[in-house]
Amino acid sequence: MLEKTIRNLFLTYPRVLYGFTDTSYSSYAGIYQSALVFAVPYGEQLTLETYTEEKFEKGIQDARKVVEEILAQLEKILTAQKVTYYIPPVAQNNETDLEAPFSFKFAAVNAGLGWIGKNDVVITKRYGPRVRLSAILIDERFAYGDKITKSLCPETCRKCVDACPHKALYNIRWNIDSVRSDLIDYRLCNEKRSMSVKTLGRKHACGFCMAACPFGI
Repeated sequence: MLEKTIRNLFLTYPRVLYGFTDTSYSSYAGIYQSALVFAVPYGEQLTLETYTEEKFEKGIQDARKVVEEILAQLEKILTAQKVTYYIPPVAQNNETDLEAPFSFKFAAVNAGLGWIGKNDVVITKRYGPRVRLSAILIDERFAYGDKITKSLCPETCRKCVDACPHKALYNIRWNIDSVRSDLIDYRLCNEKRSMSVKTLGRKHACGFCMAACPFGI
């Protein structure tokens, strides 16, 4: 009944990708049985030719509004059915470890939404990496998606690697056993993005590696 209600909700958002997975790979295993993870596409699917910081930031914020709408409706459903749930935070705990308490990316991979690209971003077949991820942990079981365990990026493709202005990507294909530092110098990426906080009031969105991806275009 609960799963059908949730799936009916997502029928009203036909552009949004979603799936269920267990939580065995996370620190929340044993607390919440499942994770519902979903990917909201950016309004404009930018390429390198159409990319600007302003357009990319707008895409992020537009997708964020849809994420918030969906989460609000999910909360109403779960509260009404007296189901225990938790919405994990998007951001990392601090600027040292640069890790969020719950990885939306790994949840997306385990739910079968996509794989991790050479740019350390989830790649979906439909939209490429041009999506905003969100997740909600639920203490119920669902029909889980098929886990993706290896990259579907062509071995010879290095468009995201070449697009990175700071050469932070290592041109390594991901698999389920990869760790973030295998693919990207994430501290360098964060440092360069953070340099814009004083001028923009936020990190530079820097979507070059996403705009360059041939998937979803």
